[in-house]
Amino acid sequence: MPILDHWNMQLTVDQVLRAQGADPEVIRSRRPNLVKTTEQAIIMGQALLKPLVLYEKYEVKGFTHERLELIQHSSDHGKHHLSGQLIAQHLARAQEILVMLCTIGSELDNSISSLFNVDPIVALALDGVGSAAVEMLAIQACNHFENLVKNDGLNTSVPLNPGMVGWSVELGQPEIFSLLDCEEINVSLTDSWMMVPNKSLSLVMGIGKDVSAYGTSCEYCTLKGICKYQNHYAK
Repeated sequence: MPILDHWNMQLTVDQVLRAQGADPEVIRSRRPNLVKTTEQAIIMGQALLKPLVLYEKYEVKGFTHERLELIQHSSDHGKHHLSGQLIAQHLARAQEILVMLCTIGSELDNSISSLFNVDPIVALALDGVGSAAVEMLAIQACNHFENLVKNDGLNTSVPLNPGMVGWSVELGQPEIFSLLDCEEINVSLTDSWMMVPNKSLSLVMGIGKDVSAYGTSCEYCTLKGICKYQNHYAK
């Protein structure tokens, strides 16, 4: 399966603080020492990032009862599917489905684990670096594919990932892992549907002439009611 490995991962302090649920302006005014810690963590973490995107395209063969029937372009056998209310809402008119798995690798995870007993503040800052990095990677990947299909006169849907309202982790995660050979980038799924390495993100996008990217991912996030940064991510 195709793997993309050329990504520009230049993180800012504000991105890392937001990834930890903090307000950058508040932190800068009240806890300037945490800004310095975050700057140090970015320098440390940058060298540990190994961003990879594994992906595959599937042709949509049918849609019934909130279930998309899929077939791989490179194969004339084997049936696959995606299902759920959110899938039906956004992907029913898609001609193709792009399935992606983004990861920054395990080196940062390992460093965080080893640092927690030594310097928990730096470890938490590194965790924020990882969260911001995988988010940036997913955004860059989505933009990359959106620009590619535009050249063919096609549109993309809003990116969807398991855990959004209408597509549970229990339903979506095993479906995505059945569509990708995730071992190629050393990502695995636990019995509780968590990905290892932790800083990994799986998602799907619909492609087609009649597909529209109405709404934003934030509208279907389970944190919609309490997230401070919906306006930021909607830009």
